[in-house]
Amino acid sequence: MNPRPENIFEGLSDQLSLKIEAMEVEAEGVVSLVLTDGFGGTLPSWEPGAHIDLILSSDLTRQYSLCGDPSERDRWRVGVLLAPDSRGGSQFVHDRLRAGDIVQVAGPRNNFRLVEADHYLFIAGGIGITPILPMIREVAAKGKRWTLLYGGRTESSMAFVKEIGEFSGGDVHLVPQDKYGLLDLKRFLADPVPGQVVYCCGPGPLIDAVETHCFGWPAGMLHRERFAPRQRPEIVDDGEFEVELANSGRRLSVPAGKSLLKVLEEAGCKISNSCRAGICGTCLVKVLDGVPEHNDDLLDDEQRESGAVILPCVSRSRTKTLVLDL
Repeated sequence: MNPRPENIFEGLSDQLSLKIEAMEVEAEGVVSLVLTDGFGGTLPSWEPGAHIDLILSSDLTRQYSLCGDPSERDRWRVGVLLAPDSRGGSQFVHDRLRAGDIVQVAGPRNNFRLVEADHYLFIAGGIGITPILPMIREVAAKGKRWTLLYGGRTESSMAFVKEIGEFSGGDVHLVPQDKYGLLDLKRFLADPVPGQVVYCCGPGPLIDAVETHCFGWPAGMLHRERFAPRQRPEIVDDGEFEVELANSGRRLSVPAGKSLLKVLEEAGCKISNSCRAGICGTCLVKVLDGVPEHNDDLLDDEQRESGAVILPCVSRSRTKTLVLDL
């Protein structure tokens, strides 16, 4: 297993102004953006699973997975699907950005790290192939065994298929739904395989199905990343609690129905945040005392059980008081 960094989520680097060196159509509804500093300079390093923030306007920031080659230090590549229910981000990228434009970028940040294993089962749905692509590149370069299940609405909507075919040592299953139906998860997830890990990214229903098939498997075998928060049942314990800011000793009341992040912001705490939905990790805060009630879609089992961090945009407290490193 790769060692866990002391800070389980890397902080954002300084904001960068980058040039869109190239913008290409990769599939139906999918474009890629190649970002450089415009002068051939070196960009911050990254590892498979990382993403960056595209700051499209003062109130429009979106996260996109890096899907290029980490060894190419002078460029970053992201893939962007024009979502039919776009909240503005993908529509902005497709309609308004062009090669030569300058965009503001923050990152990279990695919440979806690749761990060491004997065999990798990658499951991607649609644009979920983007964080998986550099993982396959690294695993193939190391001579590891890997299997890819890649589904999409149609063959023409599935991006980076030619690139995937250039990687060695893999067992690739391309499954356009209009021809073959849904991915055969039952076949590939019948039982946990010793030495194998599963990485999944894609639409919520796909991840939900994978989680169901992997229910009860040993911790650390399944890794997933969501692009949108799951449908959650109504939070049972949405009552009032107190939060103490360790650096000042100040105590704040978090009333029922109001997010912890909102209370902290109103108290003047400057906390970086983006999605406000528990999926990007930007607002991560360290917990010094108390027990968090985790309602996010990001932390793994080990991180949840440790109680050492919280995503205040969606999570609350199981105890009367929560002490934060703020």
